[in-house]
Amino acid sequence: MRIFIAPLAAALLSSTALAAPPPATGYGIIEGLTTEVGQRLAGTEAEARARDWAVAHLKALGFANVHVEPFDMPVWVRGAETAEVVAPFPQKLVLAALGNSGATPEAGITAEIVGFPSLEALKAAPDAAVKGKIVFVWHRMLATQDGSSYGTYGAIRFSGAAIASKKGAAAMLIRSIGTDHHRVAHTGVTDWGDGVKPIPAAALTVPDAEQLERILARGKSVTLHLTLTPHMTGTHQSGNVIAEVPGTDPSAGIVLIGGHLDSWDLGTGAIDDAAGVAITTTAAKSILDGPRGKRTIRLVWFGAEEPGGFGGLAYAKAHGGEKHALAAEADFGGDKVWGFRASLALPKSPLRDDLTARLNLIGVEPRPGAAHGGTDVGPMVVKGTPVIDLEQDGTRYFEIHHTADDTLDKIDPVQLAQAIEAWSIMLRTVVDSDDPLAPLPPRQEQE
Repeated sequence: MRIFIAPLAAALLSSTALAAPPPATGYGIIEGLTTEVGQRLAGTEAEARARDWAVAHLKALGFANVHVEPFDMPVWVRGAETAEVVAPFPQKLVLAALGNSGATPEAGITAEIVGFPSLEALKAAPDAAVKGKIVFVWHRMLATQDGSSYGTYGAIRFSGAAIASKKGAAAMLIRSIGTDHHRVAHTGVTDWGDGVKPIPAAALTVPDAEQLERILARGKSVTLHLTLTPHMTGTHQSGNVIAEVPGTDPSAGIVLIGGHLDSWDLGTGAIDDAAGVAITTTAAKSILDGPRGKRTIRLVWFGAEEPGGFGGLAYAKAHGGEKHALAAEADFGGDKVWGFRASLALPKSPLRDDLTARLNLIGVEPRPGAAHGGTDVGPMVVKGTPVIDLEQDGTRYFEIHHTADDTLDKIDPVQLAQAIEAWSIMLRTVVDSDDPLAPLPPRQEQE
């Protein structure tokens, strides 16, 4: 009997091995991207592997016109990063270099700390109070559902180091732009502007920033030894991964959606922004598998968003002359959608009314004010493309954003499913709508 059973078993095993599982959507995209690629720092070999992963996955899902549109960019990489209070109370601090940070010598620097409670206080300080010192700026960022506190305090990270450099500072430390109290630092890009000398710049964890505040409050001179050794590696290639769901009427225009493929190098980029590409891809797949709408959906997994929105700029340069009916992006984690904003040409748009009626069924309400779209679709919005924001709950987003804690376990599958449903409703409404979706006047800058 064994001579007959063995071939049968082998045949069964062979047929099982050939039956590949279907390509994943939703949570499965996040799980696959964060597990099989991991961190995806822009312009590096890891981001290149992520593009390959994306192309294979989008083709397997059945999308049309799947391809990569490469572009070049300057690449910054992290080095050693340590900080230690030398006097008056010696102790180590935990921090992370900001993207585009300058470097200390290999042995580090030792200098006096000067502290400021806000960016405005730093701006107002005389240069003599800052020159040759390590500047430290703190703040009191709190969690908000709409993420508005990031807009209020993000400038400390975006422009604080450049302000300190212009005043002659030796280095810059900030309290992490985050709302957690974990001992993990929040990285993120800092911008120098033309002609400004990059200086070492880093974010302290929130507990370490509060510790340094207390030390400074003792009224004694505080000296710190800082070592940061990041560097620029030159110009390398990034790229946007593009896929489409063709519409039935090419003249009706393109609905541009997506999230960004790259991540910072500390965590595996689950909420920022594997969740965004998973949400938009799964919603587009629902249209691909159902009746086609008249408008073409163009799904973009944008490259190099984190270091300065290079993917969005490259897309607008390549496709800005094409007719875009609407733009929307997902780059705010994986939690539920609770509101939406729409910037449309018609004051009483039938699309807005349809969206209100359909999204209300899952508890999503219209919100006042203009939609902006975010970093990746922003360059198209500036050109006058109508835009919709599906606003996700950001209450816990800045506990995790840009940290080593941005990992798969932070994804809530129930909230993720609701966000996908909201996006699917929005896309179905837009691709079928008779609203002409006329362009808006060009904006001077992204809102």
